[in-house]
Amino acid sequence: MPTFAYEAMNSSGQEVKNQIDADSTSDAIAKIRGQGLFPTKVRENVAKKAAKKKGAAASVMSSTRKMPISIGGVPRKQLVNFTRQLSTLQDAGLPILRSLQILQEQLRPGLLKSIVGGVGDEVEAGGSLSDAMSKYPKAFDKLYVNMINAGEAGGVLDLILSRLADFMEKAAKLKKKVIGAMIYPAVVISIAIGVVSMIMIFVIPKFEQIFSDFHATLPGPTQMLLSFSRWFGPGYGWVFALALPIGVAALLKLARMSEGGKYAVDAVMLKVPILGGILSKTAIARFTRTLGTLISAGVPILDALNITKETCGNEVYSRALAKVHDAIREGESFADPLRATKVCDSIVVNMVDVGEETGDLDKMLIKVADNYDNDVDVLVGSLISILEPLMVVMLGLIVGSIVIALFLPMISIIGAISGGK
Repeated sequence: MPTFAYEAMNSSGQEVKNQIDADSTSDAIAKIRGQGLFPTKVRENVAKKAAKKKGAAASVMSSTRKMPISIGGVPRKQLVNFTRQLSTLQDAGLPILRSLQILQEQLRPGLLKSIVGGVGDEVEAGGSLSDAMSKYPKAFDKLYVNMINAGEAGGVLDLILSRLADFMEKAAKLKKKVIGAMIYPAVVISIAIGVVSMIMIFVIPKFEQIFSDFHATLPGPTQMLLSFSRWFGPGYGWVFALALPIGVAALLKLARMSEGGKYAVDAVMLKVPILGGILSKTAIARFTRTLGTLISAGVPILDALNITKETCGNEVYSRALAKVHDAIREGESFADPLRATKVCDSIVVNMVDVGEETGDLDKMLIKVADNYDNDVDVLVGSLISILEPLMVVMLGLIVGSIVIALFLPMISIIGAISGGK
């Protein structure tokens, strides 16, 4: 029968540390409560003899285990599946080490399989699951590790894992919506640039030769078009046009390397019509869902705010949450300093205020996130519906202007040919 180490509080408020034999974590918690104690941390303990033998071997395995070379971290979908499966195994009452071994066996060779093996080695050596996961930031970020730590402390690891999986799925869905809204205009603009480039490089020089042969008098629009074509083609203007978006992207990335630059870029992006609204509501949905999930998991409010401000993905909201954190630490409520930052709508502040009064702050934050997810859906749909005709009109104006500029001299050439006859 597995042995569980626990920390608990007795009826006098004194801390008690001990061990107890139980079939599972939930069974251990029930036995601890049966003794009149209130458990604060429960985790499976490896037997002393096995720990001495396996601990050394696991330590060697952990230090020598090689991670496969990979660009980036573990794919989000793969991590969600792992989290949900681990939640199911914990709900079934399996020891955490056995659960990790089962999942490692069924995973395909890759980064996550190696990381799960490393986590299993750490747990087998007597470490906690959260401490083991914290050593692999490519798979488990700070939010993930703190959620697992809260689940271990409260003995509700299966529930926390299920919430984590739900959270990651919704966050990935929201990100996919925003990226999906950008794909259509990006494709249309790319096609438009390609078509115009072909016209400038291959078509317009042919017309310029025709105009030169007939010694035609060229109107202003035609002269401007021919000058631009000479710059774009023989003058290698196409290199500048190709390098411009790459340069802008590199400049933005360079600016975001500093805190001031990151704040400036995010603040400007929030001011862009329509897109700024989408980014703002996305940031609010993300930080409220993250904060609500952490609070519901039992993470203290100040720790939860620290984690949320580092994972909200927008420097404007990150600084606002830092101010809220400092105000709460000084004894203020949540709603008042959040209102003072002026980064959230009044409905968000009011729902937070109600959540504080009723003691259901986590539920209110999740409701705010759900509402703003729906708002993002509407805004993304509106953006696509506006961009579709706008892109078509812009492409039509560009091509139409080129056609008119090319055929204006043709009228005088045709007139001269007709008069000559």
